[in-house]
Amino acid sequence: MSLADIQKLKTIASDYDDALIFYLNGTRIELENADPEATLLEYLRGIGLTGTKLGCAEGGCGINMRVEYRVGMQVWGNFGAQPYVVSDKLINSHISVNACLAPLVSVDGKHVITVEGIGNSSDPHPVQERLAKMHGSQCGFCTPGIVMSLYALLRNSYNPTEEEIEGCLDGNLCRCTGYRPILDAARTFINKSKESECHHMTQNSFHKNCEKEEQSPVSSDPSTESTSIDIPNGQRTGCGKKDCCKLNLKQPSTDVYAQPSFKSYDPSTELIFPPALKKFPLRPLSFGNKRKQWFRPVTLHQLLQLKATIPSAKLTSGSSEIQIEIKFKAMRYAVSIYIGDIPELRAWKYYDEFLEIGGNISLSTFEHVLKGATQHYKPEYCEPFTALLHQLRYFSGQQIRNVATPAGNIATASPISDLNPVFVATNSILTSTTLLSTNSLKMTEFFKGYRTTALAPGAVISSIRIPISRSREFVRAYKQAKRRDDDIAIVNTGMRVRLSEKNIVEEISLAYGGMGPTTMQARNAMASLLSKRWGDEDVLQKAYDGLEQDFPLSFGVPGGMSVYRKALALSFFFRFWCDVAKSVGLYEWDNDGIDEIEREISKGSADLPSPYENEIVGRGDPHIAALQQSTGEAQYTDDIPRLWNELYGAIVMSTKAHAKILSVEYQSALELPGVKAWIDKNDLPDAQSNWWGAPNCDEVFFAEDEVFCAGQPIGLVLADTQAQAQDAARAVKIVYEDLPAIFTIEEAIEKESFFPHYRFIRRGAQINEALAKSDIVIEGVSRMGGQEHFYLETQVSLVVPGPEDGEMHVYASTQNPTETQTFVSQVTNTPANRIVCHVRRLGGGFGGKETRSIQLSSILAVAAKKLKRPVRCMLNRDEDAIMSGQRHPFLARWKVGVSKEGKLLALDADVFNNGGWSQDLSGAVLERALSHIDNCYWIPNVDVRGRIAKTNIHSNTAFRGFGGPQGMFITECFMSDIADRIGVSVDKLREINLYEEGQKHQFHPADKYWHVPIMYQQMKEEVNYEARRNSVDKFNRSHRYKKRGISLIPTKFGISFTALFLNQAGALVHIYHDGSILVSHGGTEMGQGLHTKMCMIAAQELNVPLDQIHISETSTDKVANTSSTAASASSDLNGMAIKNACDQINERLKPYRERLGPEATMKALAQAAYFDRVNLSANGHMHFLIDRVNI
Repeated sequence: MSLADIQKLKTIASDYDDALIFYLNGTRIELENADPEATLLEYLRGIGLTGTKLGCAEGGCGINMRVEYRVGMQVWGNFGAQPYVVSDKLINSHISVNACLAPLVSVDGKHVITVEGIGNSSDPHPVQERLAKMHGSQCGFCTPGIVMSLYALLRNSYNPTEEEIEGCLDGNLCRCTGYRPILDAARTFINKSKESECHHMTQNSFHKNCEKEEQSPVSSDPSTESTSIDIPNGQRTGCGKKDCCKLNLKQPSTDVYAQPSFKSYDPSTELIFPPALKKFPLRPLSFGNKRKQWFRPVTLHQLLQLKATIPSAKLTSGSSEIQIEIKFKAMRYAVSIYIGDIPELRAWKYYDEFLEIGGNISLSTFEHVLKGATQHYKPEYCEPFTALLHQLRYFSGQQIRNVATPAGNIATASPISDLNPVFVATNSILTSTTLLSTNSLKMTEFFKGYRTTALAPGAVISSIRIPISRSREFVRAYKQAKRRDDDIAIVNTGMRVRLSEKNIVEEISLAYGGMGPTTMQARNAMASLLSKRWGDEDVLQKAYDGLEQDFPLSFGVPGGMSVYRKALALSFFFRFWCDVAKSVGLYEWDNDGIDEIEREISKGSADLPSPYENEIVGRGDPHIAALQQSTGEAQYTDDIPRLWNELYGAIVMSTKAHAKILSVEYQSALELPGVKAWIDKNDLPDAQSNWWGAPNCDEVFFAEDEVFCAGQPIGLVLADTQAQAQDAARAVKIVYEDLPAIFTIEEAIEKESFFPHYRFIRRGAQINEALAKSDIVIEGVSRMGGQEHFYLETQVSLVVPGPEDGEMHVYASTQNPTETQTFVSQVTNTPANRIVCHVRRLGGGFGGKETRSIQLSSILAVAAKKLKRPVRCMLNRDEDAIMSGQRHPFLARWKVGVSKEGKLLALDADVFNNGGWSQDLSGAVLERALSHIDNCYWIPNVDVRGRIAKTNIHSNTAFRGFGGPQGMFITECFMSDIADRIGVSVDKLREINLYEEGQKHQFHPADKYWHVPIMYQQMKEEVNYEARRNSVDKFNRSHRYKKRGISLIPTKFGISFTALFLNQAGALVHIYHDGSILVSHGGTEMGQGLHTKMCMIAAQELNVPLDQIHISETSTDKVANTSSTAASASSDLNGMAIKNACDQINERLKPYRERLGPEATMKALAQAAYFDRVNLSANGHMHFLIDRVNI
């Protein structure tokens, strides 16, 4: 930007304000020196409102939801040179918004409500309470976001429907619960009684005129006449009608289920919109620093002035694309203009020939406008609007739709935009406005190349005109993504055709996304159809030929899946062809090939323990920290307040899969503002301390002379802030020399690249003999890909050096505190007794934090020791996915011998997993897969062998199931193949091959209590399986394109560690004078409810109420030498260790119970014992009495 441009900007913005004014949880905030590069999330967390979390930083997970309470005009009217018109009614609306995407400038003039603002654990909001009590919170990291999404829904819709509930949560991810308990909690707000509905609500379900000064009678009915009501202390008065539901003191309960312990939901007690903001004048803003400048115009003319001066200025409203570019692509925009508060760009009007919408209308409002259009116009005119509504239904999540805009979607020119193909197909027209002119641009000519358009410099998209359809004109839109909701398209399309009375194609437009660098029209296919008769088979074939020419995707096309994408392009057109042919009555067609597959409202049930259960253990109590989690009070590692003198670390990772490191230049990074130090292998005590791994030390913390995978740490940059550290990490220059790399199991087999870990299981006869005696031998190959853990809290650690003796405190999100302590001790050359690892809770683990979390903590410990300052780092989602490893991909080549009757006789298999560049736990994962490859079926003759492929990808690691699912997947693959081959149902095949009592399974011991056959039959009867199976089969026989499935599969899973020494646990129990009890144990809480179960065990064993037990954290200075929280054994191990400690204390308290009587409280017992100098603390221990398994 030139000096002249800067001077022009100063002139234009001379009367602009430079302070942001908004309300936060009811308190007025005025920011005079706002950080122009900060998001709302960063601001909120920076001032201590840490209930708002960071998950993916892309707006895709919904965990950092906050509600924006805004008052705005309902805008409609004329466009262009004529002035727009606004209604004279103010609308209070609550919208849920992703704080990670929202720039700070966007909150000016609004009321921001966070999870802390609606309740606390002592006085929770009904949403918070019901989620907690109905088991809707496990690890809790996502819970505040879910709370705020539901809160926004309730504020806008007093009596939500089930569809609205599921819709409001379509942008919220939960990794733990499976959503059923969340939806159960939300459904308690559905009021089945229609009498409780306020019939003065608007179409948007807002209560109309809910404050005294806004009362406006809308009915002449005396019973609903407006009345003057005094407002005590500024409380809400409903809509001003005598019978408003908000004033009805006898309104029925909003609980669907009888839940007497729930608070009733009373909307009149909610936070009001700050009265000062109702009269708050939106004024243009300008603020920033040397790196970035923000402008917020409030009129279209102001925007055009700014754009004319700096055409390169980045326009933003929803920021759903821009923040991703900034955070993950390191894009920098020196000047940004926020356009979300310009009324002219948020208008709409229904004209005779078209619908016109402002370019910056939000997509959620656009959806409302389109629904209105389907009511305003005749049905035959509404084809474009119906197609757009279809696309919007599956366009991202509700929170994104609340802020994203059509103009933003168009201008970013994404080749997989869901809306652009429909705009192109319908010949929509853009209005391009500059300070000097207004022009019309055809959407069919708008996209010029990848991310480039015909929009002139200095121009903005002020409006979009969507033509109505005519008689015998059909518009459809289709989309295929990896999942139905909240996902980007693989391929999408907008299609339009107009037919004559004789079904001759008069107009045709086929626009595709995901088939090239832009939204593209299939011009060859269109040419082949024009003037041809719709419905003729030869015309259809020529259209296919045209599509093949239009989209010749090669194997290496960006985005991959070339064959699949071409198949989608053809199948979408075939679906359109059939739909139109049926619509004009050319022939009857099976609706299966036409109708959308719609997901039904979610349903499910849980078998809960009896509420009359007397004992504490086994009761269905909620998670012990659920209320803290739902109110945002629960503290996770990165919620720990910033410490004095703390530094932030950013890891410099390899960008090569396999290469020699020729040079690392980091001096330029050290010269950047705020950067303090560079840490690498040279800062370790010695070369040996760089090596780590579990159980084999075969990888390094810092790369030395060679890197073996992309994402391998090379060094660490330390700076005052996270942004400074990340900028510095990108400034480090590394020169590589590429080396050959191996990525897949097949490549590793070809090149014989394996780790020296070979395992096998053999039993019965020699395998070739057993196969030869089998009636049928079937061969096959089974493949199973990897899987990202996607714990919502990424890897994070804070390391704080102590003041003396080399002490160090590590606060980590880890499943393995002791191993973290061990390797921090190693890299700092400090005895383990001076290293304390603290774990309060994890925001999910799933095995991904069993070993891979150790690397980050150890690297930070090196830095903390060197600089003698606290060091923190939380990986972003991309860094975490690159560094941390996944579930192991597997490949199996198998032969199975069976009898004519379907009895399994022999199994011969070679099983491989992809370990990545280091072994980590790949050997144990492989062993468990081998021991589960028979599932629950008796196979008398077995010879299975396992190898670990050594490749140049991240080191794969533990994941829930730990090889068991992969082994059983292989089993069920060959079971299905056998059933097809011999012509029996796979259900029958499973039943006749189940183990029988006394038979030895693959890890040799015979099952003493074999109940699977009984359980299998009980399950079939309980779920009415046979009838449902028959119903599915009947449906599939009568439907060509849609198929249903149902399956009942027995599974086995061996718990505990295969490494015998790990099957032990410790516990420490303290009883204090007041009778309160503190429990410590070696397990970590990551949402599985471990702390809850441990408290229940202690409460039952010590005969005290549950609320007298407290667990603060897991800490290696309380319980030493712990095993990782894994292997589905932590409840048994740690629970028995706690019981052991309680048994010791109970033995000491026995004389006092006898003396004081059975009704004596723990306080009385503790005081009596204390005065007799009895030890009220006990250290418990437990180890499993099991035999070693040899594999």
